[in-house]
Amino acid sequence: MKKLTIQSLKNALFCSVAIAASVPFALPVHAEDTDEVASRHDRDDIIVSSNRVEQPRFEVGQSVSILTADDLETRQSQVLSDALRTLPGVTVARNGGPGSATSVFIRGGDSSQTLVLVDGVRINDPSAPSGAFDFGNLLTANIDRVEVLRGPNSVIWGSQAIGGVVNIRTAEPTENLAVTARGEYGYRDTAQTVANVSGRSGIFSGSLGGSYFRTDGISAFDENQGGTERDGFRSVNANAKLRIDLTDSFNIDLRGFYVDSRVEFDNPPADTLPVTDTEQFIGYVGMNWALLDGRLRNRIAYARTDISRVTTDPNPVSFNPFDASGALDRFEYQGVLEATDFATLIFGAEHEESKSSTFFAAFDPAPDRTETALTSFYGQAVLRPFSGLTVAGGVRVDDHDVFGSETSLGGNFAFTPNDGDTVIRGTYAEGFRAPALPELLANFGNPNLQPETAKSYDFGIEQSILDGRMRASATYFHRDTKNLIAFSSTTFSLENIASARAQGVELGLWINPVDALTIQAQYSVIDTMNRSTALDFFGNSNFGNNLARRPSQTLSMLTDWETPWGLNLGATVLLVDDSFDDVANNRRLEGYVLADLRASYPLTGNIEAYGRVENLFDEQYQTAANFGTPGRAGYVGIRLRF
Repeated sequence: MKKLTIQSLKNALFCSVAIAASVPFALPVHAEDTDEVASRHDRDDIIVSSNRVEQPRFEVGQSVSILTADDLETRQSQVLSDALRTLPGVTVARNGGPGSATSVFIRGGDSSQTLVLVDGVRINDPSAPSGAFDFGNLLTANIDRVEVLRGPNSVIWGSQAIGGVVNIRTAEPTENLAVTARGEYGYRDTAQTVANVSGRSGIFSGSLGGSYFRTDGISAFDENQGGTERDGFRSVNANAKLRIDLTDSFNIDLRGFYVDSRVEFDNPPADTLPVTDTEQFIGYVGMNWALLDGRLRNRIAYARTDISRVTTDPNPVSFNPFDASGALDRFEYQGVLEATDFATLIFGAEHEESKSSTFFAAFDPAPDRTETALTSFYGQAVLRPFSGLTVAGGVRVDDHDVFGSETSLGGNFAFTPNDGDTVIRGTYAEGFRAPALPELLANFGNPNLQPETAKSYDFGIEQSILDGRMRASATYFHRDTKNLIAFSSTTFSLENIASARAQGVELGLWINPVDALTIQAQYSVIDTMNRSTALDFFGNSNFGNNLARRPSQTLSMLTDWETPWGLNLGATVLLVDDSFDDVANNRRLEGYVLADLRASYPLTGNIEAYGRVENLFDEQYQTAANFGTPGRAGYVGIRLRF
């Protein structure tokens, strides 16, 4: 870990420990019904990302973490990646302040191997160099739920689901009219407003919301290394859902999500003035109907992701000016058959058409335009042969019009002998990532590329004790990835010449010692290794090196206390190990410790004041070499609920 003084570590941990230690003296322990205690934790959560159908957590074989709207509200996170980095197996790298290019790595997988969905729609950028999703624009505004599935799951989700899947759900329709709103202000003229209204009238139910965020920001080029001008960020988001229940067994489902943002950035070691404007639209139209007395559920849908990015620079000799646009049209059918009381069959077909246009003003005489098509078929069986055991297995075939066909297999089990108090899990999974459009046909591309592939297994256990007031988990995972796409200094194009290995352990703990106190902690060890034998441009091998920007250890602890005086207090501590910024492991990124404090107080039954201090001890750190990170920052806000 970073060469931390004992005192700095004590300071960081003090915030959480002090709150946790003081509560037993402030509140008596009340005996509670075990089921009521457990229901506050995730034992009874319903998970969708595992098999695309709702399943109780104790029937799911994969490792999944959940962030609810209440979690995000309690933590007061502005950007989603700040909440994700506290989860097991998840690390984050950001090139500056809020809005800057942000990568999320799951179990050491590349950011391009993280599949991201919003309301069931794939939002990875077809025009990005590797098809990765930039989390910089994704705020927490009006997000209702996030599931993070760790490990490959291409049988269900197809391409890019190698490291894992981030499945995001925006605010849902409600039965009664509900209005929520909040506004906050703080560090470096940062302001945010969020509002959402939802309800039902007859056969119609819907949810509509939006948000506005702006900040003067920090210098993307680290201010401690000479960065002076601030790189700001502003974003406008909108979310909408409409469901029309035409009959008890047939409905129409409409969803939309929109982002319009502008971010200023630098090119270290220069303090420059380029700006990127991004506009992204996500649309979904689906029909759902049930047959055979509800035992056969059908869904047919069309989804579209449309994104454009334009980078400008006042410097006339800059290499930054860039224009990119991508579109993904997807047609889906999915069927779910409850064949018997102990067997569920999930099957489907998908057709996807991707288009990309990229234009580097400094290199291209004209835009590079590419397009591909992918047709997929999948099937999965979920079997419950006897009480407590759930076994799932499936196969997927993807037919790509450029690289050909790819078959993925997967299987998992979950066993609980005591109705969820103990859950033993195991998974074997395969994943693949189809080459991104720019990798196939743009500058230095290669139409002969094959997909990246991965094989993974994990094994874990969860145990509930103290009548459901404590729950601990441990998971071991191992993944081998082959045919990784990398630039070849021999052919001066992209080739399938790299491979990697990742393995590690994820530990989790949830404690509710008294009704008003919750403590969560996770510790992850992620050992990544470059297994490529290819030589770089200088004739050097990177075999055996750590993968870039993948710290080997992370530890997080969150403590939240509802005091007897109505004041809610909380703290988050995050410890991140050293990592390397480059594949050659020449540039080291020092580890760091972050501590945040938060508080909220209900002014009335409908109005709540809140505030927080982030990076309490003003830690100086980098998650990407030469790029800055915010120092100590304070924010205050008001929430309304009607």
